[in-house]
Amino acid sequence: MELKIRPEEIRNDLVKKVEELAGVNVFACYQCGKCSSGCPSVPYMEILPNQVLRLLQFGKVERILQTNTHWVCASCFVCSTRCPKDIDIAAIMEALRQIELRKNQDYLIVRRIDTEEMKEFPPIALISAFRKLTA
Repeated sequence: MELKIRPEEIRNDLVKKVEELAGVNVFACYQCGKCSSGCPSVPYMEILPNQVLRLLQFGKVERILQTNTHWVCASCFVCSTRCPKDIDIAAIMEALRQIELRKNQDYLIVRRIDTEEMKEFPPIALISAFRKLTA
């Protein structure tokens, strides 16, 4: 079985939308991993920030949207400041949140969060989520 990836599958409409919203070329990333190594939210993410970039490079936006990674991102910009290619990874995470919110998915209702679960999340992630996802 031969695996072929067609260019139209890689740079699909969702990848183009992420690039447009973030103002970033996702194909500039060469997977050094500095974004993931400095991220304070990594222990709570299902996939690492550099893996988000890699999945974008393969056109797998829907796979990223199935994870919690873009929601857990605290937008602290550590990843963006560490990137040797000046890729604004925080802007990519925001673009992914915007794409998902435009689908009317994962709207955060604070009173529905279990008190015990709240104790497990890092405070910066909660504050970031409250700012982004509450009315």
